[in-house]
Amino acid sequence: MSVMSRFSADPAAIQLDGVHLTLEGPAGPVNILKGVDLSVAQGAAVGIVGPSGSGKTTLLMLIAGLERVSRGNVRIAGTDYAKLNEDGLALFRRDHIGIVFQSFHLIPTMTALENVAVPLEFAGRSDAFDRAEAQLRAVGLGHRITHYPGQLSGGEQQRVALARAFAAEPKILLADEPTGNLDGATGHQIIELLFDLHKRSNTTLVLITHDMGLAARCDRTVHIADGLIARDSLSSAAE
Repeated sequence: MSVMSRFSADPAAIQLDGVHLTLEGPAGPVNILKGVDLSVAQGAAVGIVGPSGSGKTTLLMLIAGLERVSRGNVRIAGTDYAKLNEDGLALFRRDHIGIVFQSFHLIPTMTALENVAVPLEFAGRSDAFDRAEAQLRAVGLGHRITHYPGQLSGGEQQRVALARAFAAEPKILLADEPTGNLDGATGHQIIELLFDLHKRSNTTLVLITHDMGLAARCDRTVHIADGLIARDSLSSAAE
């Protein structure tokens, strides 16, 4: 049984067709992605692996609508990115996509509660602070909601970032090396929390990692090399 059929009969949550990205560098054009085709079902988890400079993070940026393709098509949650202007992309990202980076990207002058509530307020949610508090409790930080990022450990800051990413109930969560700045034990806790939230919310997860064991916990492992998908295989979790 394919991963697509396991999760949903609906259109793919992520559909990339013939995606190229070329950027201008000091020595001329640089071809970063060279024709990527990728389809991910709603609710699936995909691990993206490959050497540094292979195009992993660039692929994530295209899925997030933070970069535009040079050629090809990107359709996310049924929406063709080519039909959206920059404001449209920002609104779409706000409503449908959560992002967790290696760096936590918290606002230092805001409490944990405020950091999670701000994007919900921008989205016009009248229950922004109630929802933010509930999500912080869900990641085990109910006792730290009034603390500022500087008063939190690295693991706690990443929990706040996870709470912020999941608070708006995104259809797609993009995680770029989310444990890269954490020690092994703390990173393990964050990963357990990430997969737990993914399963409970049926959010489609795209996880960039250098850890092959971690990628194997996803339903599929996609290997990127030199701007192309070199291998796309079911992980042990999906067998």
